[in-house]
Amino acid sequence: MKRAAVENTRSRILIVDDHPLVRTGLRLLIDCESDLSVCGEAANATEAMRLLESQKPDLLIVDLSLKESSGLELIKRIKARNPETKMLVSSMFEESLYAERVLSAGALGYVHKQEGQERVIEAIRCVLSGRVWLSTAMSDRMLRRMTASQAVPSQSPVHTLSDRELEVFEQIGRGCATKDIARQLHLSIKTVETHREKIKAKLGLKSAAELNRAAFQWVAEQGG
Repeated sequence: MKRAAVENTRSRILIVDDHPLVRTGLRLLIDCESDLSVCGEAANATEAMRLLESQKPDLLIVDLSLKESSGLELIKRIKARNPETKMLVSSMFEESLYAERVLSAGALGYVHKQEGQERVIEAIRCVLSGRVWLSTAMSDRMLRRMTASQAVPSQSPVHTLSDRELEVFEQIGRGCATKDIARQLHLSIKTVETHREKIKAKLGLKSAAELNRAAFQWVAEQGG
């Protein structure tokens, strides 16, 4: 079979991650599979949207932490513009905190970056087939919540944050000032300040210093 014919039978995947080494590793992993190929790499949301239009990928693998915007907002944007696009999140962040958020935003799966290569490929094929991919533990947790047959383990206060509040919390933990967060998330400084106050209230924090410490610790625990 000619090379062009072989390429036409492979599912096309776009990688969206701001770490070059991660993109390279995923490309090497994916391109080794006879039914998969990487059609492009994007380091930010702007590049992702451009390549989405030009390459028409069958699947996007999206990191949640991007330099110019959050992966969660990118997923929402893509879903609104291209409802049929399949997306799989690959992140270092806690699955129990983000899994339901990414599914609600429009992705079909969540795979932690610490998973083995076989699991990553399995997750890719699962989402390409139109099925949801989550870890067994997360799937069980969601089923228990739906059936209410068992008590769901208590969650940390961070789980109570809205998607936008969580994005602001992450940026605080990365050492970003309010004006930088506003620019990064395309918000006004006043809106970011309002989010900061809501986050403090939800997490039971009394000062900006306590908020900064909590955010720094959380990002460090997530491996960010």
